[in-house]
Amino acid sequence: MMYVPFEVGIMAHNEETNIGRLLQNLLDQELHNVDLRSIIIVSSGSSDGTERIVRSFAERDDRVRLIVQQNREGKASAINVFLQQAETDVLVLSSADLQLAPDTLENLVSPFRDPEMGMTASRPEPVNNPNEFMGFAAHLLWDLHHQMNLHGFKAGEMVAFRRTFQRIPQHTAVDEASIEPLIRGQGYKVRYIPQAVVYNKGPETVEDFLRQRRRIYAGHLELRRDLGYSVSTMSGLTVLGLLLRNLPRQLKQFAWTWAVVGLEVYGRFLGRRDFKREKDHSVWEIAATTKELEA
Repeated sequence: MMYVPFEVGIMAHNEETNIGRLLQNLLDQELHNVDLRSIIIVSSGSSDGTERIVRSFAERDDRVRLIVQQNREGKASAINVFLQQAETDVLVLSSADLQLAPDTLENLVSPFRDPEMGMTASRPEPVNNPNEFMGFAAHLLWDLHHQMNLHGFKAGEMVAFRRTFQRIPQHTAVDEASIEPLIRGQGYKVRYIPQAVVYNKGPETVEDFLRQRRRIYAGHLELRRDLGYSVSTMSGLTVLGLLLRNLPRQLKQFAWTWAVVGLEVYGRFLGRRDFKREKDHSVWEIAATTKELEA
């Protein structure tokens, strides 16, 4: 049986709350057909206990490596450092504020036994309370993301890809989306893996929601301008069609759905305005409420 060697890259800025749980989660993964060679953490301008925690793991397991950027230069810059340091053909990018199901990496990386496979995407599931409005918003967005992926491809939160390029655009604010055209443009396959579940935390305030959504939409507009590539969620009509087919029947959830639509439309308006004003989102303001991910 052919084992697929791979490395994981984690880009971290002040992630002391989450990084230890994530590293333990990665080291405890149930692996059968894939081989985890290293976990490279690029700490970018961290001023909390992130690096201390990573070093404690590195002392116990030599697969854990820490690279320190003294100044915060943006996630894309940190990813490019990871690309320079990694050695395997297959790489995994992980947000620092995730937790994984026990077999996530196995499911995400195994498809690369096919030499034509270029990129796989995980299924994010929010841990927010769906009975509260902001929790409902997080579940609605990621459920739509899942439905869209069942008929297409849109990467997010954790991805695996074949290293067929040296770097991504240094200024991008949408790293996974920037990798998609680099892979697909070379004729490789892409695949959504719904069994590769990762748990994340959606924004708990309207302010954080808008901060996140405007940055993402501005990044997607830049990607379309610079690389001529549009991610699947750029089509508002496609998203609306999925939404209409999955509208909840309960009155409260029905009303909440259209409130979330209003917030998304406003977030896209702000993102388009940022794009026209050429606002740089490559070093973005953290949505603090997404960082309180409990086990």
